[in-house]
Amino acid sequence: MAGCDILENLIDIVSVVGPTASGKTSLAVKLAKKYDGEIISADSMQIYKGMQIATAKPDADEMEGIKHHLIDFVSPQETYSVAMFVRDAAKCVSDILNRNKLPFIVGGTGLYVDSFLNNINFSEENRNEKITSELRKIYEESGIDVLLDMLAEIDKKSALRLKDGKNPKRIIRAIEFYKTTGITISEQIENSKRVKSPYSAVKIGLNFRDRQKLYDKINKRVDLMLEKGLLDEAKQVLEGRLSLTSVKAIGYKELIPYFDGEKSLEECVENLKRETRRYAKRQITWFKRDAGINWLYADDYKSEYDLFCDACEILKKENIYG
Repeated sequence: MAGCDILENLIDIVSVVGPTASGKTSLAVKLAKKYDGEIISADSMQIYKGMQIATAKPDADEMEGIKHHLIDFVSPQETYSVAMFVRDAAKCVSDILNRNKLPFIVGGTGLYVDSFLNNINFSEENRNEKITSELRKIYEESGIDVLLDMLAEIDKKSALRLKDGKNPKRIIRAIEFYKTTGITISEQIENSKRVKSPYSAVKIGLNFRDRQKLYDKINKRVDLMLEKGLLDEAKQVLEGRLSLTSVKAIGYKELIPYFDGEKSLEECVENLKRETRRYAKRQITWFKRDAGINWLYADDYKSEYDLFCDACEILKKENIYG
């Protein structure tokens, strides 16, 4: 492996990204086996304990002996932030390098991947729990659109960025950040980008030219989740108290109308498939903004091996040696 660039002292890292069900885990494991690497998961829901099936968390067979980091280590009752991920992933990279392995960051949570590779500092030190509690109360009583309007008044850039995802935790954090520090979180991110990242990343993206083929894989994956026991897992997860971040997981809330007797299982499953397809579309939109990603389209290949060989060629061109 290349290790660190002697001239700039940058840390080599491989990033494998793409929408859900595109085959990221399978490709990354094959590459990690060839290039003596370990995988850091960049999935905002696979971090949670007990949320195995809905999050498509890889099992031991799928990992094929490759060590995976940042999977299954946070309680669903706890809130986990992108700032925490950046911190934890950096620790994992240091640990991996100490064993002379190549770090791989693999997942579909674009904010996690980009924030880590760009070394974004979200200044978690400045927190005000009183403000956070007040904003959570506004969210619970008035809904997310009221929070978005509040954010737009102080930070239009962040409001536009967070509008589509409608993640209450991130919106609350952006408002709290301004009220606590006097600057917008957009300004903080821009200031942070001026600090050079320590990573030299080779980015591989997986996608399908024919979007329907990806959607078919998503639909089949949901069917397989049901066969594996998704209903039982959903009941157990929903019985517990979920944090502002874990509650966003796709695969549980979509089944609530079935458990409540309001809709049939078929209706809820179809909604689950639809929401997963929409999520995949948002993931593609996010990653397509990055001109540095080398895209591989699964439906261009006759076999996974052929796709793997082209991925190896990308790493070879970037002087990553197996």
